[in-house]
Amino acid sequence: MDKQSLSQYYADGPPTVVTLPIKSHFEALTDQQKLYAHHVSRAAFLGTRIVLRQVSPESEAIFDFIIALQQAYHGQWPDLQKDAGTSEQAVKEFLEYATQFLGNLGNYKGFGDSKFIPRCPPETIEAFASAVPKAKEVLLKYKVSVAAFYATTDEPAKMHLGFPDKGHLSAYYPESPDITQDEIEQISAFMAEKKLLPENTRLTKTKEGDFQLLIASGLSKPPPEGSDAGPDTKFDLGGRLQGKKLELIFGDHLEELAKIALHIKKAGLNAANDTQKQMMDEYAKSFGSGSLNAFKESQKLWVKDIGPMVETNIGFIETYRDPANVRAEWEGLVAMVNKERTQAFQKLVDAAPSMIPKLPWAKDFEKDTFSAPDFTSLEVLTFNGSGIPAGINIPNYDDIRQAVGFKNVSLGNVLSAKAPNEPIPFIRPEDLELYQTTRDQAFEVQVGIHELLGHGTGKLLQETSPGEYNFDASDPPISPITNKPIATYYKPGQTWSSVFGGFSASYEECRAELVAMALSCDFEILRIFGFGDGTVDVKNKAGDVLYAGYLSMARAGIAAVEFWDPKSRKWGQAHMQARFSILKTFLEAGEGFTVLDYSQDDLSDLTVKMDKEKILTVGRKAVEEYLQKLHVFKCTAAYEAGKKLYDDMTDVDEWWANKVRPEVLRRKTPRKVFVQANTYEKDGKVELREYEPTNEGMIRSWSERGVYPEVVVGI
Repeated sequence: MDKQSLSQYYADGPPTVVTLPIKSHFEALTDQQKLYAHHVSRAAFLGTRIVLRQVSPESEAIFDFIIALQQAYHGQWPDLQKDAGTSEQAVKEFLEYATQFLGNLGNYKGFGDSKFIPRCPPETIEAFASAVPKAKEVLLKYKVSVAAFYATTDEPAKMHLGFPDKGHLSAYYPESPDITQDEIEQISAFMAEKKLLPENTRLTKTKEGDFQLLIASGLSKPPPEGSDAGPDTKFDLGGRLQGKKLELIFGDHLEELAKIALHIKKAGLNAANDTQKQMMDEYAKSFGSGSLNAFKESQKLWVKDIGPMVETNIGFIETYRDPANVRAEWEGLVAMVNKERTQAFQKLVDAAPSMIPKLPWAKDFEKDTFSAPDFTSLEVLTFNGSGIPAGINIPNYDDIRQAVGFKNVSLGNVLSAKAPNEPIPFIRPEDLELYQTTRDQAFEVQVGIHELLGHGTGKLLQETSPGEYNFDASDPPISPITNKPIATYYKPGQTWSSVFGGFSASYEECRAELVAMALSCDFEILRIFGFGDGTVDVKNKAGDVLYAGYLSMARAGIAAVEFWDPKSRKWGQAHMQARFSILKTFLEAGEGFTVLDYSQDDLSDLTVKMDKEKILTVGRKAVEEYLQKLHVFKCTAAYEAGKKLYDDMTDVDEWWANKVRPEVLRRKTPRKVFVQANTYEKDGKVELREYEPTNEGMIRSWSERGVYPEVVVGI
């Protein structure tokens, strides 16, 4: 790997470190609510090692190495510098790497899935290990060399997460470099036949060519009543895997999940109502036994727990980082409700039935009834995982969403978190002031619509059981794309993700983003958020918020190519792939609606130029045409048509790859990493400890979090 290629993998120098302020919201809770929040927060953070193991083989060792240094010197990094004989600059660069590592819970970017490496030389790591015996012990324990911190120059594809048989790395398939994408998909199909859900599993391939399914559970054996697949734990495989065997192995992440289940039970003792108590019981059962059926029960109860003061969700939730898009990363959320901002979201929920018909599809492609979900604005106490989103729409199980419903949350202190003097590339100077003053408001509108009316809309046309359909199969709906009756639909047992596979996550994010772009043009929705009086006028405040939203999407589309790897020609981030395709939609709309403006050959003055007056006409029309196709293809299981469309819209041509991408990398801004508070219980009371938004504050917060061996959590 040449020096220029290597430079794109260096850790941010410096990273953008921000805090998640929560004290005023936490202190407003009752003692019982604080205990409930504390125990779910502990459970969330006790899953840290699960996340690390899901990222890379070396991530757990690097985590322990960082904490060992912190605890040996109590955060006095100049003393370590002196004892290790390193330079002040080397220590600074290590702290920057450690901060980004802890902010992503691993050495691959949570947003982008590419490896990042220290700017300091390997000799710095070696000197630290020599100065701190515990740190050296960590590397020996995990059999991790200092080289693991750095680039795999002999195997550059391993700098990106992906299918092992494509040369990439995926810790969801540990110690299985020769497992193929086809084998993974065949096992997934077999699991579906057995009604065994994959989210809390990892998959290994043995030397004999058989397979082991590692099931996350606090028990080393299946429960007496059997697993979700029944009493059997060994299966003969068929089809292309004829002659091979699959064995279920319980107890993956056993120690962590046993501790998690204990804290979940303690949270249940402090639940606000019976629904929360039952929810905690189902969580504990799931984490103890490995049952995802129990987890699904917890999610049904979560949806029914309307308007809690302390909102929580925890488990194996999002599948973005698994290349097969079926295995999920551990994450845990604990947050307090912001009642004032929640009122605006509730108004959006109330307006949803009148807004959905404005989307570009007929009622045949929409749910029969809209079940109004709980939609709250939250202030985050804890979000443990590889990154913190701005909004969430879960559960991800289609059957629960259809039969019970879903919830939307907007994470207020994440949305508003900023570092001072953040640069904003690709925005014209004449747009900068408007953009700076309205981008947060535009983002809140976008997130609200995206989560509620993006992910919350659409009907999958299915043969629900043999001969039974959720549509009139004798007179099928007419596709607005072909103007003919639909020819495809979901067969029994098929789901959206099982049909559309690895690109389904990005495709769905694109669909939700397009819904936000389409409906943000509706000035009645802008009024609900407090902008304007509903009058259509792009020159008023509401028009400015609309313009900032479209500018933000276009700017994100340019920045997106950072997350596209030219060697593998692979996208590393679902949302950014989606935003790139939406920018292409803007550019291809014509009539001068959106153009990329530059005068220098190296694109050093590249900006996005958009005609504000044409958003409601040219822009919205292009958005709705693209959205209609994505939506109808999804609803009708039209995999081939959907894949061709999305591949075309996310294709990166030579100009983007060789001209735009180098300039994007030159001007890229570090992604925020969040310093979160800790809670501690003493004598039945819970105290909160916040930390400064610095590299040292980030490392200290994790050192005091109680997920490091031999650490006792307490005041």
